Amino acid sequence: MSDDVKPGTDTTWTPKIVAFVCNWCTYTGADLAGTSRLKMDPNVRVIRLTCSSRVNPLFIIKAFERGADGVIVSGCHTGDCHYSTGNYYARRRFAILHDLLDFMGVENNRVTFSWVSASEGNKWQEVVNQTTSRVKELGPSCVPLNQKGGE
Repeated sequence: MSDDVKPGTDTTWTPKIVAFVCNWCTYTGADLAGTSRLKMDPNVRVIRLTCSSRVNPLFIIKAFERGADGVIVSGCHTGDCHYSTGNYYARRRFAILHDLLDFMGVENNRVTFSWVSASEGNKWQEVVNQTTSRVKELGPSCVPLNQKGGE
């Protein structure tokens, strides 16, 4: 053990990142990245939703409350939504969410919003790796965990 590591400090900590992704574009782009064997950090857990507009801000808050160190929300590019205007709703919702997360004490760099199409496996790889690097620099999330484990 080196002298500059404090006792009880976990030097092997890796961030837990939750990704809420659109079924039609981002999920397919993530699948393309995987089948293309692009190198990505393995600590992102993907939750597939029908559309990015289905991401309730409470999902993001609950992810932090239950131990996530970072969150990615990704959907179709603006104007390419399979449900016509879903990503417009999502974009407006996320603009307001930043203020709420700031009020809660969650750093803005812990949440990534991106638009990834089905053919952009390389872009998904970049989003995952950049988010993981940013969250690693910030360290573990300081959002209090829900001790009950329920709602």
